[in-house]
Amino acid sequence: MSNTLFPIFLKTETAHFLIVGGGNIGLEKAETLLKQNPTIRLTIVATYFHPRLTKIISLHENISFFERPFEENDLQNKDFVIITTDKPEINLEVRELAKSKGIKVNAADQPDLCDFYLGSIVTKGSLKIAISTNGKSPVLARRMREYFTEVIPDNIEESIEVLNQFRTNHKGDFQEKLSDLNKITQGFKGNKKVKETKKYKQLAFTLAISFLMLFVGYGLSTIVSISDAKDGLSDIPNEFYGMLLIGFVAQLVDGAVGLGYGVTCATSMMLLGINLPAISGSIHTAEMFSSGVSGYSHYKFGNVNKKLLLWLAIPGVFGAISGAMLLIYLGNKYVTIAYVVLSIYTMIIGVRLIILAFRKINEKKKIKNTGFLGFSGGFLDAFGGGGWGPIVTSTLLAKGRKSNYVVGTVSLAEFFVTLAAAITFFASLGVSHWYIIVGLIIGGITAAPLAAKLAGKLPQKTALLLVATLVIVFSIRILLKVF
Repeated sequence: MSNTLFPIFLKTETAHFLIVGGGNIGLEKAETLLKQNPTIRLTIVATYFHPRLTKIISLHENISFFERPFEENDLQNKDFVIITTDKPEINLEVRELAKSKGIKVNAADQPDLCDFYLGSIVTKGSLKIAISTNGKSPVLARRMREYFTEVIPDNIEESIEVLNQFRTNHKGDFQEKLSDLNKITQGFKGNKKVKETKKYKQLAFTLAISFLMLFVGYGLSTIVSISDAKDGLSDIPNEFYGMLLIGFVAQLVDGAVGLGYGVTCATSMMLLGINLPAISGSIHTAEMFSSGVSGYSHYKFGNVNKKLLLWLAIPGVFGAISGAMLLIYLGNKYVTIAYVVLSIYTMIIGVRLIILAFRKINEKKKIKNTGFLGFSGGFLDAFGGGGWGPIVTSTLLAKGRKSNYVVGTVSLAEFFVTLAAAITFFASLGVSHWYIIVGLIIGGITAAPLAAKLAGKLPQKTALLLVATLVIVFSIRILLKVF
């Protein structure tokens, strides 16, 4: 039997660790221990201390340190020793002295000298998973830690508390309690989630590809001939490159903080003098693909609340259809008025973003009228070319909901809302400004996976203020241009 390790979880409040060596490895081991227990009793002996380790020591009263060579007396009253020097003879000497006193030893990158290993650790609330490769591949252990950190949902602590309460209150004997707990926890096996993930992926992929084929087919059959396509490739308008950049930046911000894509694109395109229904139609056609990728990415990373998703997406679809039809009517008959209305609307959205940036998140409150929130967000989003995020995301965050779940759920619901708006505009207007749509699609899809990774990590205040400033400045320029 090659793997004889027996995993044990140690209560660090009762242990005193000694680290010999203060270089990069000593720093790493100290950070590993402090991450599990910031008040752990720790002594470090070294002739050299990494600057970062020195800073850590200055912030922790529970760490003792001695800048000198190792001495046998350093082993007194120690429970575990971690050796991190790059001198094999010193490592062996410390190991032998520690063993003679019955102290367990870990020697970095020297499995033969180790009595125990410091494995890679996954921590999610009360859940802790230790991963070891028997000292053979720390890199693989680290990769496994990253994998489990992603796939285990952040709200696992809630499930643990519920199960703990159930176990405490259960009046049956051990076998009855175990049987009931097994039934309750069957949903944690993962197969269901994998199937649901594949099911959504297939749905989003089918809808997006179907509409893309319809979009491309219509354009090729009625607008772009083969000769026109060749001429177009050799003479791509400058707007394409601008929309490529705008699509990337807008989706990066939108996917990371849950808002900003539509209003950023809408104000930019209004400055170019593009027809208003074509603006919203182009944005929603492009955003459908990027939001599909973003929504799936969030679903994969466990950032979606399914119940909230239904209450937002279904009313949001009806709102999007209504808003698109109103914009088509006004945009064709009252162009100047529509420009003014939309400019004022985007300016208000910009101000709302600033308010949101400085607003403190309230304690968690019950969300009322979620269906109306979805409908109004979808309506104004389709009518103004943007606003789903600033309206829906800001409202949910103000209710104290967790940032990554709000962003993930809103992003996934946005896919269905933009799909409804895009189909409505397409049925009425056909394909226009293809180079803008393609630029937005490519830029948005490129940024979507990166944005999902940044969800909850990107400084929200900074992002909101930048987007708000851009939107307000563009809106003012549009109003000045109109008058």
